[in-house]
Amino acid sequence: MTDPLARNRLDDEGSPYLRQHADNPVHWQPWDAAAIDAARERDRPLFVSIGYSACHWCHVMEEESFSDPDIAAKLNDEFVPVKIDREERPDLDDVFMTVCQLVRGGGGWPLSVWLTPDLKPFYVGTYFPPDASRNQPGFRQLLDDIAESWRTEREDIEARADQWTAAARGELEDVPDPLDDAPGSDALTAVADAARERADDEHGGWGGQQKFPQPGRVHALLRAADRTGDRSSLDTATRALDAMADGGLRDHVGGGFHRYCVDRDWTVPHFEKMLYDNAELARAYTAAHQVADGDRYAEIARETLDFIDRELSDGDGFYATLDARSGDEEGSFYVWTPDEVDAAVADDTDAALFRARYGVTETGNFEGDTVLTVAESVAALADEHDLRDSAVAERLDRAREQVFEARAERTRPARDEKVISAWNGLAVRAFAEAGLVLDDAYAERAAAALDFAREELWDGNGVLARRWLDGERSGPGYLDDYAFLARGALTTYEATGDHRHLAFALSLARELVEQFYDSGTGALYFSTPDTPLARPQETEDRSTPSPVGVACETLLALDAFAPDEGFAEVAERALETQGAKIRESPLGHASLALAADTHETGHLELTVAADELPEDWRRVLADTYLPDRLLSRRPPTDGALAGWLNDLGVADAPPIWAGREASGKTGAGATAYVCRRACSPPLTTAGEIEEWVREFRP
Repeated sequence: MTDPLARNRLDDEGSPYLRQHADNPVHWQPWDAAAIDAARERDRPLFVSIGYSACHWCHVMEEESFSDPDIAAKLNDEFVPVKIDREERPDLDDVFMTVCQLVRGGGGWPLSVWLTPDLKPFYVGTYFPPDASRNQPGFRQLLDDIAESWRTEREDIEARADQWTAAARGELEDVPDPLDDAPGSDALTAVADAARERADDEHGGWGGQQKFPQPGRVHALLRAADRTGDRSSLDTATRALDAMADGGLRDHVGGGFHRYCVDRDWTVPHFEKMLYDNAELARAYTAAHQVADGDRYAEIARETLDFIDRELSDGDGFYATLDARSGDEEGSFYVWTPDEVDAAVADDTDAALFRARYGVTETGNFEGDTVLTVAESVAALADEHDLRDSAVAERLDRAREQVFEARAERTRPARDEKVISAWNGLAVRAFAEAGLVLDDAYAERAAAALDFAREELWDGNGVLARRWLDGERSGPGYLDDYAFLARGALTTYEATGDHRHLAFALSLARELVEQFYDSGTGALYFSTPDTPLARPQETEDRSTPSPVGVACETLLALDAFAPDEGFAEVAERALETQGAKIRESPLGHASLALAADTHETGHLELTVAADELPEDWRRVLADTYLPDRLLSRRPPTDGALAGWLNDLGVADAPPIWAGREASGKTGAGATAYVCRRACSPPLTTAGEIEEWVREFRP
């Protein structure tokens, strides 16, 4: 039998991140039974390195340490080296990152973990330089020290491993005592209050030396502002949105947003671009367009969605990431010097305006180059150059197009072409929402991506894969995969009226409850019970929304279409179980708070019986901010509805559809019903719909 440790086995893996390490002299193993069995047979510790393809410091550690023959020999001789793509195995990443945060007080990637052969962690860290530097131990010496300790201090190591494992299980698996009642609108108020209090009023957003986009907090503030008329909540939300849009987080040439900024004033980003950030930010700007009546926000949303479609897709599903580096340099694809701008832009005045608008100077703001930020207003440039505002805007657009064309000749960042179910769900939702608010074409794009997910990631028998790549699906789906994709499918049904998407959402929800809900504890877990060491719960918003929050929100909505399946009871139980966490740490639980608010107030149900949504009705939806909207579309006649019910796996017409045919003897007239625990009469005009929507707003 071939020894799995005799070679680097990553060339057999589908993950682009793992394949990037296939040429390392380290005999990397995937996380599989062969590697784990080999560790137990040889009684060796495992060294587990977790990262992802767009991670800059992951690349640095590979170049410095994993490509070094001496270090590789130490890893091969003393350990079982294992590489994990955190985007494909978020369950393992969550467990080991929790250990790192408990032990070190922080974490990050690359995540470096040493495990006993029975998979218990006993040493953990993040990036290590090859040799000691700036109070960091050198990786080379660290390997020697750990190998020696394994031989001479085994009992102490195993005691530490048991202690750390118990701590991680307690952190991840403990379920709080449920509240007597699920939290409600008080949770939304708590998040909005905390978001205002913790906001950076000078520079916008939240954080100090690093600034991450926080779209969940923005959504909570927008809903609170709309609900109460509180101007300060709206100001905090728009200040954050404006700061991200004007600063270096946004790609001012090609659209889209980078992962985060490394400074308080949003100037220098970490240059990787992630599908999930761009999807969630596009949805936040779409909502802000409705609340703040801002055409600029609509344009940013369009620009971001167009970037996703252009750069993170080939027309079907959406790809995962663009790397932070172009070739060997971080950010080189995105930064500029004055000479480079002048060479790219044909007209001297256009070039001068572009340089002034985006702060391109000789000294720069990033290692001698300039990350583009909005440095001058159009009005100020118009005054300075004695031009009309419209003329300056036209010149800037022309210059931007030329800079974009010149940039296309540069070495492009690598693209990780994994199609991840969860992240595609976020993107599908963002496109579908934009289809209702901005342009029908976005809804069509959402439907195409959802069809791809249904065909390529879903096996039709209840199993959703984590990812698809090069024609192959792989890995188990997690709670976020089922919840985010179900939410995207539901919104696509709202935007298109195609009940196939609603059927898919219901199928995903049924499996979500079956696989991840524990009726004994009332918890929705992130993974199935066979996760090594611990079964995580993802209740906080992190780089993506809380899967528990999105699951609750989605189950509450789908309960209207399948009221006999207990979806609302699962959501209510989960909210009761996690209610204490929302109250203890509201700012970290925005998605759960939004679900709790909807649970208390109920959805604003707009049932439309029609073959097509009339255009003036669509404009009402586009112009009106309805964060708890449930647009329920059905055929105009009950005869046509019978076929829908069969496709949905629902025996009888649910109350949201029952008795709500279109008006007229033939069902030819489009008819709407607006409800929130009480209902309007049948409505046939956009004006009536708008009036009743106002009547039932909380």
